Amino acid sequence: MKQTLLILLSSLLLMFGGKELRVLVMTPTPQMHCEKCENKIKKNLRFEKGIVKIETSVEEQTVTVTYDGRKTTKENIQAAMKKIGYDTKVVSDNPKDKDKKKEKPKSEKK
Repeated sequence: MKQTLLILLSSLLLMFGGKELRVLVMTPTPQMHCEKCENKIKKNLRFEKGIVKIETSVEEQTVTVTYDGRKTTKENIQAAMKKIGYDTKVVSDNPKDKDKKKEKPKSEKK
Protein backbone atom coordinates (compact mmCIF):
# COMPACT_ATOMS: atom_id res chain seq x y z
CA MET A 1 0.00 0.00 0.00
CA LYS A 2 2.80 2.43 0.93
CA GLN A 3 4.65 1.60 -2.26
CA THR A 4 1.55 2.29 -4.38
CA LEU A 5 1.04 5.67 -2.71
CA LEU A 6 4.70 6.55 -3.19
CA ILE A 7 4.52 5.72 -6.90
CA LEU A 8 1.31 7.73 -7.29
CA LEU A 9 2.78 10.73 -5.48
CA SER A 10 5.96 10.57 -7.58
CA SER A 11 3.91 10.46 -10.78
CA LEU A 12 1.87 13.50 -9.75
CA LEU A 13 5.00 15.49 -8.91
CA LEU A 14 6.50 14.71 -12.31
CA MET A 15 3.32 15.73 -14.12
CA PHE A 16 2.61 18.97 -12.27
CA GLY A 17 5.89 19.92 -10.68
CA GLY A 18 8.61 22.09 -12.09
CA LYS A 19 8.31 24.91 -14.54
CA GLU A 20 10.48 25.36 -17.59
CA LEU A 21 11.29 29.00 -16.87
CA ARG A 22 12.80 31.07 -19.66
CA VAL A 23 13.79 34.73 -19.84
CA LEU A 24 12.94 36.69 -22.99
CA VAL A 25 14.47 40.14 -23.51
CA MET A 26 12.97 42.26 -26.31
CA THR A 27 13.27 45.80 -27.63
CA PRO A 28 9.93 47.35 -28.64
CA THR A 29 9.21 49.48 -31.69
CA PRO A 30 7.94 52.18 -31.31
CA GLN A 31 10.07 52.99 -28.29
CA MET A 32 8.67 53.31 -24.79
CA HIS A 33 8.78 56.95 -23.68
CA CYS A 34 7.06 57.05 -20.31
CA GLU A 35 5.47 55.19 -17.46
CA LYS A 36 2.20 54.92 -19.41
CA CYS A 37 3.98 52.96 -22.13
CA GLU A 38 5.45 50.60 -19.53
CA ASN A 39 2.08 50.13 -17.83
CA LYS A 40 0.34 49.44 -21.16
CA ILE A 41 2.79 46.61 -21.85
CA LYS A 42 2.61 45.18 -18.32
CA LYS A 43 -1.19 45.33 -18.12
CA ASN A 44 -1.69 43.56 -21.45
CA LEU A 45 1.07 40.95 -21.27
CA ARG A 46 -0.01 39.69 -17.85
CA PHE A 47 -2.99 37.99 -19.51
CA GLU A 48 -0.76 35.81 -21.70
CA LYS A 49 -0.77 32.26 -20.33
CA GLY A 50 2.53 31.18 -18.78
CA ILE A 51 3.99 34.62 -18.05
CA VAL A 52 5.51 34.73 -14.57
CA LYS A 53 7.16 38.17 -14.45
CA ILE A 54 7.34 41.30 -16.62
CA GLU A 55 9.99 44.00 -16.25
CA THR A 56 10.32 47.10 -18.42
CA SER A 57 13.06 49.70 -18.72
CA VAL A 58 12.53 52.97 -20.54
CA GLU A 59 16.21 53.85 -20.14
CA GLU A 60 17.44 50.62 -21.78
CA GLN A 61 14.39 50.28 -24.06
CA THR A 62 13.88 46.64 -23.05
CA VAL A 63 11.00 44.42 -21.98
CA THR A 64 12.13 41.39 -19.97
CA VAL A 65 9.60 38.57 -19.62
CA THR A 66 10.08 35.48 -17.45
CA TYR A 67 7.75 32.76 -18.70
CA ASP A 68 7.00 29.06 -18.47
CA GLY A 69 8.20 27.53 -21.74
CA ARG A 70 5.72 24.67 -21.39
CA LYS A 71 2.76 27.07 -21.49
CA THR A 72 3.76 29.69 -24.04
CA THR A 73 6.44 30.60 -26.58
CA LYS A 74 8.40 33.70 -27.50
CA GLU A 75 6.30 33.88 -30.67
CA ASN A 76 3.09 34.07 -28.61
CA ILE A 77 4.57 36.81 -26.45
CA GLN A 78 5.69 38.75 -29.52
CA ALA A 79 2.19 38.35 -31.01
CA ALA A 80 0.69 39.74 -27.78
CA MET A 81 3.03 42.75 -28.05
CA LYS A 82 1.99 43.26 -31.68
CA LYS A 83 -1.71 43.30 -30.64
CA ILE A 84 -1.03 46.36 -28.47
CA GLY A 85 0.96 48.15 -31.16
CA TYR A 86 4.57 47.12 -30.54
CA ASP A 87 6.80 45.24 -32.95
CA THR A 88 9.65 43.56 -31.12
CA LYS A 89 13.18 42.43 -31.72
CA VAL A 90 14.43 39.57 -29.54
CA VAL A 91 17.66 40.41 -27.74
CA SER A 92 17.85 37.05 -25.93
CA ASP A 93 15.70 34.04 -25.05
CA ASN A 94 17.46 31.87 -22.50
CA PRO A 95 16.49 29.29 -19.93
CA LYS A 96 16.46 30.68 -16.42
CA ASP A 97 18.85 28.67 -14.29
CA LYS A 98 18.45 29.36 -10.59
CA ASP A 99 21.43 27.20 -9.61
CA LYS A 100 24.04 28.93 -11.75
CA LYS A 101 25.18 32.37 -10.72
CA LYS A 102 26.85 34.67 -13.17
CA GLU A 103 30.48 34.91 -12.25
CA LYS A 104 32.46 37.99 -13.12
CA PRO A 105 35.75 37.21 -14.82
CA LYS A 106 38.72 37.74 -12.55
CA SER A 107 41.11 40.36 -13.78
CA GLU A 108 44.61 39.12 -14.30
CA LYS A 109 47.45 40.95 -12.63
CA LYS A 110 50.55 41.61 -14.72
